[in-house]
Amino acid sequence: MGQPEQPESGVAAGAGPVGISADTGPVDVGTGAGSMKRRLGVGMVGYAFMGAAHSQGWRTVGRVFDLPCRPELAAICGRDADAVRAAADRLGWAAAETDWRELIARDDVDLVDICTPGDSHAEIALAALAAGKHVLCEKPLANTVEEAEAMAEAAEQARARGQVAMVGFNYRRLPATALARKMVADGRLGALRHVRVTYLQDWLVDPGFPLTWRLQREVAGSGALGDLGAHIVDLAQYLAGEPLVGVSALTETFVRERPLLAGASAGLSATGGGGPLGTVTVDDAALFTGRFASGALASFEATRFATGRKNALRLELNGERGSLAFDLERLNELSFHDHTEPGVSAGFRRILVTEPDHPYLEAWWPPGHGLGYEHSFVHQARDLVTAIATGVVPEPSFADGLGVQRVLAAVEESAAKNSVYTPVPPAPAAATATDSDSHASSASSVSSV
Repeated sequence: MGQPEQPESGVAAGAGPVGISADTGPVDVGTGAGSMKRRLGVGMVGYAFMGAAHSQGWRTVGRVFDLPCRPELAAICGRDADAVRAAADRLGWAAAETDWRELIARDDVDLVDICTPGDSHAEIALAALAAGKHVLCEKPLANTVEEAEAMAEAAEQARARGQVAMVGFNYRRLPATALARKMVADGRLGALRHVRVTYLQDWLVDPGFPLTWRLQREVAGSGALGDLGAHIVDLAQYLAGEPLVGVSALTETFVRERPLLAGASAGLSATGGGGPLGTVTVDDAALFTGRFASGALASFEATRFATGRKNALRLELNGERGSLAFDLERLNELSFHDHTEPGVSAGFRRILVTEPDHPYLEAWWPPGHGLGYEHSFVHQARDLVTAIATGVVPEPSFADGLGVQRVLAAVEESAAKNSVYTPVPPAPAAATATDSDSHASSASSVSSV
């Protein structure tokens, strides 16, 4: 998700490409005798929900994994000087800025991490890439296909200069989903027939909840579709190893007016007043079916009105040889059915994904000691640092983010046309969803991108 800190607009001046900073020289970070590593300065824009999650990842990653370089939390940016300084102290950042253009211009920032609402993603990312910085951008990549296309093109040009750009679809980084991808890629399910995914929350059920930025199209781009639907579209394409080629959709806004925001908002919390109402300009729920390139069928549901469901992401894949199921509320587990076994003993069984040879777990705890939501951001940071150091294109790339954006646009187009089946334009050939096999196969090793 994005977060409420919306930066000011403007374009930073360009500069030459920046790799891993050498200004401090080799540094012994204590990971072994004679271990000498250079720094990677990180600058982050935004400091609320996603800013805190990304900060946790950057603070922790070098203390858990043996990285090829040393991330440093150089500076954090937000519009309110007092609030961003307090956030810097709380989240572990060395400095604070109030203008993202100043953050991009800093010599000690090599990578810009964008944790803002979607309306500023493109402007900040394009300026950072033009200034020679690496970029991590929260999902969805942009608010429109046109913005996403510009970002993907800029990232491809920056790649030739040695820069990398990645989208923050963190649910790919859970050990269980990475293992699921590997099992699909290894043929354990055979040819896919069905993929069904739901992502259900309930924080908007109260009609008195105020009109925050997540409910304004000009800021958020869309509602449950972009906030939750982007996650499940990416996860479905990643696990299937192939793109969606068409969709048929319904969307609905159940509460069309809400109280104007009276106080501060943070994450999924806000306070409203008893005063005037404002118009909700995004969807509250999206329901759609889809077809993959192979002919496999898919169904998706994303809503913030599922009373009693707090953050319920569930998916199931059915193939000719077996099935896999995942539930985010039991994120250290997979359910697997091997249809090649005799019927007398066949059935779904639980895989506890906590073994050291499972993806990402070689550096964590003994078997049976589970991880949580925040660890996906640690793994995200590890994969990005490794990609920067090795020159490998990170996944999901901006091209992958563009592919998701095209699916979201097709969903909106279909819903506007009474659910008519709407083709999804193909993703750029250089980085389609099928390229995720390389990530799945490497996620269990030290170098995972």
